[in-house]
Amino acid sequence: MLDPDTNTTEDVAIELSIVMPCLNEARTVGTCVAKALAYLALRSINGEVVVADNGSTDGSQAIAVSLGARVVTVAARGYGSALRAGIDAARGRFVIMGDSDDSYDFSDLDPFVSKLREGYQLVMGNRFRGEIKPRAMPPLHRYIGNPVLTAVGRLFFRSLCGDFHCGLRGFDREAVLHLDLQANGMEFASEMVVKASISKLRIAEVPTTLSPDGRDRPPHLRSWRDGWRHLRLLLLFSPRWLFLYPGATIFLLGVAGTFILFAGDVAFGRLVLAEHSMVLTAAAINIGFEVMLFWVFANTIAIQRGLLPRDANFESLRRAMPLELALAIGAALILLGLAAFVAAVTEWSAVGFGELVGGTAMRLVIVSGTTFVLGAQILYGSFLLHVLEYRAAPFQQEPARRNPLSVPLNPPIPDG
Repeated sequence: MLDPDTNTTEDVAIELSIVMPCLNEARTVGTCVAKALAYLALRSINGEVVVADNGSTDGSQAIAVSLGARVVTVAARGYGSALRAGIDAARGRFVIMGDSDDSYDFSDLDPFVSKLREGYQLVMGNRFRGEIKPRAMPPLHRYIGNPVLTAVGRLFFRSLCGDFHCGLRGFDREAVLHLDLQANGMEFASEMVVKASISKLRIAEVPTTLSPDGRDRPPHLRSWRDGWRHLRLLLLFSPRWLFLYPGATIFLLGVAGTFILFAGDVAFGRLVLAEHSMVLTAAAINIGFEVMLFWVFANTIAIQRGLLPRDANFESLRRAMPLELALAIGAALILLGLAAFVAAVTEWSAVGFGELVGGTAMRLVIVSGTTFVLGAQILYGSFLLHVLEYRAAPFQQEPARRNPLSVPLNPPIPDG
């Protein structure tokens, strides 16, 4: 409970911390703090209000302190930086975070508290299931930004959350600290949902209401910049969608096109695809394979660093392709390329190294170049992957904070 003599909260059996990021919110922070404290008192919850101030120059800090909040000064700028500091400083078992611009009602937190007490580790507000009041959300965000980014997040991470970016949410403090959140900007909101989904935390949603904020200035959010940062984070945490699926699609289309064109020209009316088109399909093979190789590298590094959990299917794939087998496949492709090149030169010599009629020799040269490149990619890529796995173990250190996503830096993967 609040100690009136020291204006601090006793570090004893605090159940709920209400954390608010703040940057020049003098017009609204007092209202938010007052509502939050009134809610705690009304429900007899042993709690506190923490204002994570991100460098306000309008007196927001003094207003918050005068009303009974605990202010944490955060030097690093950014929405995520403020919230991470506020969560670190919170003393409650549970945390409910929400903006200090009076767009969320801190006097109506019962749905969040109820779900947290039921054992859910992350309770998301959903404005689309609740109410979005007129002028509370720009049309660009309401009909494009939030729905699109949420749909991408649900697809990539099999999440059930219907509003990835709702600023009002509650969570078990220890569970979220174990996620080791790192984002400094607005993408912090997505990072929390993504890592919670990957870690298989118990997640629930409750309807909530978004009201127009009470500020007399533009919001800190920048639509296109912050939208891109959210999308970038979703892609970085999903190597399959960033590398594997696009790479596999390009590779398979390239293989199909190359085989078809190697057999002969393909005519579409007056348009004829011949050996010159085969150059592009062969390039697609190499590009697609390289992108898939990036997936292997990215997945390996992400698992080593604890960004992704261990994947049994990926580990089975690695065991099925030890270094020696990969080197043998790479060498075989290089030999195949050499054989195709010899065949092309032989055909050229048959006409006295003069002008070639037909495209068979050209097709053989394309096959030769493609298999040479594939072989080299496999050879050097296999060695690089072996280095990544081999060099990680000596530098393994015990993390300061246990991260449920983390695994040993060098998970043993037998080479044979």
